[in-house]
Amino acid sequence: MSDSNGHADVLVIGAGASGSVVAWRLAQAGMNVVCLEQGGWLDKDDYPHRRNDWELQRQLEFNLDPNERMRPEDYPLNVDDTPINPLMFNAVGGSTIHWSGHFPRFKPSDFRVKTLDGVADDWPLDYWELEPYYDRNDALVGVTGLAGDPANPPRSVRSTPPLGLGPVGEACVRGFEKLGWHWWPADSALLSEPFDGRPACNNCGPCDLGCPTGAMSSAHVTYWPKAVDMGVRLVTHARVREVTVDSRGLASGALYFDENGDLQEQQASMVILACNGVGTPRLMLNSTSSLFPDGLANSSGLVGKNLMFHPNGFVTGIFDEDLQSFRGPIGALIHCQEFYETDPARGFVRGFQLQMCRATGPLSHALGGFTSDPVPWGARHHEVLRERFSRNFTIGAMIEDLPEPHNRVTLDPELCDSDGIPAPKIEYTLSDNSEKLVAFAVDRARELLEAAGAHTVLADPVVRRSGWHLMGTARMGDNPAESVVDKWGRTHDVPNLFVVDGSVFVTCAPINPTTTIQALALRTADWIADNHQEIPS
Repeated sequence: MSDSNGHADVLVIGAGASGSVVAWRLAQAGMNVVCLEQGGWLDKDDYPHRRNDWELQRQLEFNLDPNERMRPEDYPLNVDDTPINPLMFNAVGGSTIHWSGHFPRFKPSDFRVKTLDGVADDWPLDYWELEPYYDRNDALVGVTGLAGDPANPPRSVRSTPPLGLGPVGEACVRGFEKLGWHWWPADSALLSEPFDGRPACNNCGPCDLGCPTGAMSSAHVTYWPKAVDMGVRLVTHARVREVTVDSRGLASGALYFDENGDLQEQQASMVILACNGVGTPRLMLNSTSSLFPDGLANSSGLVGKNLMFHPNGFVTGIFDEDLQSFRGPIGALIHCQEFYETDPARGFVRGFQLQMCRATGPLSHALGGFTSDPVPWGARHHEVLRERFSRNFTIGAMIEDLPEPHNRVTLDPELCDSDGIPAPKIEYTLSDNSEKLVAFAVDRARELLEAAGAHTVLADPVVRRSGWHLMGTARMGDNPAESVVDKWGRTHDVPNLFVVDGSVFVTCAPINPTTTIQALALRTADWIADNHQEIPS
């Protein structure tokens, strides 16, 4: 083992949505920042878009599921005890590589679930504390949309105007208007006009395979170029084995395997974890010592517990008209929050969002698209494919999952990655509340598509590939016995160890979490910049 890397003021572990934010902001504050990322940089030529087999890559090296993808930088997951697979991508930019760019904010009610509905817990901060950081993050990354949605608090003018609806969006709006449901152009981290040296979206479509133009506001084209220019040292292909602690119980750095498989040490005065809601608890649980025999900063016993996903129901409508639905960004166009808040008459608490998704290419259609309903093989194959292709769109019904301690990330006793580090085991079951929510949401999506004029509706109520939002496993709170980190993301047990990814979420709302993750990370980074001299090291 060698330690030739020098001492850092701050060590960030993970170069995704949140790690990029804190690395940039703390370097801007004049701190010496090192970031360890187990993946690497992806060049635009690495994306499948220019290959003839571009759609096949969804099943291969660009598969959302690391157990299917099995790139060298991936680690395996034991998913025997979950109906929903955790989905992530290891690279500079993290899972924002595999992103549709949907960028909604939490509502004020999402921070007060216990007060309003008597379930879960309230956050130790409210929407208004986070609002300035939402605005700052939006301005930094570039957000397409339209301010003024009466269903949400006022927000700053969007960086670029909304993306065009096209025939498919107009069909969706037709259904909303017929039913009288409120809809709005979705905030999208995808540019409709040039911004900050990056081009506008060219409507090529397969956003979930990475954006080769840089129009998608992923972390590797927004924060990371600025962070590197500020002097952040980004070490790629660095798989962290454990966070180290000194005799006082303070974080002192990390041990990691470099791209040659050699064990290295990076020392630092402060450590910030940004490894997502599965990777962060995995690392904390692997970081055992005489001072922390049950895992780092785990005196509460809550590290890894309260795992939340966003169970999704996908409902596809097939139309007589050619909607050109394969053209343009796959998501982030229109959303409906008509059923966002609790209505006791429905028999469950909390709510859901309906989000319009465009269609994919012909191979994905043949394999079943979003609803896993494949085109039949045989004599009618081409006929049915022609009936579906370009003539459908999908409504994603994303529900709010509630935190439950038995939904958790632990360490598998046998499964390891290629460097011998214990792999995570996922234990997760859908609650009765979630089952009722999904069923109701799918019915509303079906109602919408029929109102829009669909002659056939295909539905998949909960799909295994809906686990790309990983939250709650190092929850935030004021009480050290009931949470892992405080309102600033600092662990209660280790005052120079912070967590800034979705692990800190108390509740998850029924919407995509990335903008909230980045706003929280920016807020934590500001607090560290203002208070770092008082943080023990």
